Amino acid sequence: MNDNGRQPYVVDIEDITVANDNFRLAAWTGQFLQMTLMNIEVGSEVGLEVHDDTDQFLRIEQGEAKIVMGDSPDNLTFEATAEDDFAIFVPSGFWHNIINIGDEPLKMYSIYAPSHHPAGTIHTTKEEADAAEAAEHDH
Repeated sequence: MNDNGRQPYVVDIEDITVANDNFRLAAWTGQFLQMTLMNIEVGSEVGLEVHDDTDQFLRIEQGEAKIVMGDSPDNLTFEATAEDDFAIFVPSGFWHNIINIGDEPLKMYSIYAPSHHPAGTIHTTKEEADAAEAAEHDH
């Protein structure tokens, strides 16, 4: 699947989300908005992160997750669980992590405003995503 951004795009988002086997795939990158598909393996997680310049919306299409958020990595005071059809809203500046606590891959999509990843981003594994993000922070 390619990044369909900067073009009009209408899609069955549940179908493409459940079909995605990449850890992260940028499915649509516009000038001010981005939608990525995510596949978190059983027992794995997105990884603790913070976005100072963007709010984030995520929706789970398959699986069960534990969500933690807080004002610093060692003060994650917000905790919730979510499953199919749940939405997660992450305010800018909040440290957050999403952990797959179910017995099947966690399939979700994420919408950022503004865009967070380069157009066409495909991270097949969490390790690949971690390495790419580390490289971005080194520049």
